[in-house]
Amino acid sequence: MKKISFIVFLLFFSIGKAATIQVGPNFPVKKIKQALALAKDGDTILVHLGIYKEGTILINKKVYFIGKNFPVLDGQHKKEVLSINANDVVVKGFKVINSGHAALNDPCGIRVYDKNNVTIQGNILDNNFFGIYLQNSTNCIVKNNIIKAYGKAEQLIGNGIHCWKSSNLQIIGNKITGHRDGIYFEFVTQSVIWRNISNNNVRYGLHFMFSNDDAYITNVFKNNGAGVAVMFTKNVKMFNNYFEENWGDSAYGLLLKEISDSYIFNNRFARNTSGIYMEGTSRIKVEKNSFESNGWGMKIQASCME
Repeated sequence: MKKISFIVFLLFFSIGKAATIQVGPNFPVKKIKQALALAKDGDTILVHLGIYKEGTILINKKVYFIGKNFPVLDGQHKKEVLSINANDVVVKGFKVINSGHAALNDPCGIRVYDKNNVTIQGNILDNNFFGIYLQNSTNCIVKNNIIKAYGKAEQLIGNGIHCWKSSNLQIIGNKITGHRDGIYFEFVTQSVIWRNISNNNVRYGLHFMFSNDDAYITNVFKNNGAGVAVMFTKNVKMFNNYFEENWGDSAYGLLLKEISDSYIFNNRFARNTSGIYMEGTSRIKVEKNSFESNGWGMKIQASCME
């Protein structure tokens, strides 16, 4: 018992009821999974520089998971790298690399499973099938991450930031490149996409499906395979975005399909096959946008109303 007490004293620096567990080659705790086993809700796990090859790391406690000098979490091309299955988790300052690549189970760099109030901030995600995946989650923040992959075909790569059946999300200040879709929303409501850069993705820089009452503001979508698509959606605000260099037979600056009651204001469309392409839309307000050197500025199909 004395030995255990002494080890605990060395590992934990208490602040009230919370503690900090330090992980690294020069610390008593050398494995992240060991630190997670020791941690309690509210603790901080501080991971020092190193390469950690521990398979899938599961966070199932309310902890602050913080990297110092970008320690590497390496999935070794086998599995999901970091799985979050607790509310109120913060993940910050890691380099997350080399998830498995399999279309059947969608392995990710970081995935949040049905949880609330999770923050993923200031990480680098490199060469993962999906980058960050939020599944049935609310009040989560994905901010200031660099997310890059090297996809060449849609079937061989997942999305950079993938959000499904979620609400009240904040997707802010991320840089996404080389994925299938840079940012993907499906059944996502009351959420905002702000100040992201999504370029050189295989298909869409941003892809909306069945997602209502959202806004995307001051983003850059450049040189994506098919531009940006907003489909089967209502009440979307699209302000101050840049849609640039989206060329191809089926490429658009902005594709609107079966959407209604939405507002497109003060965006810039430059050097796209079509700046805006509308099909099956109704009650769309398009105001004070600029169009420069597009094949067509706007194409509006007969199926559009009001």
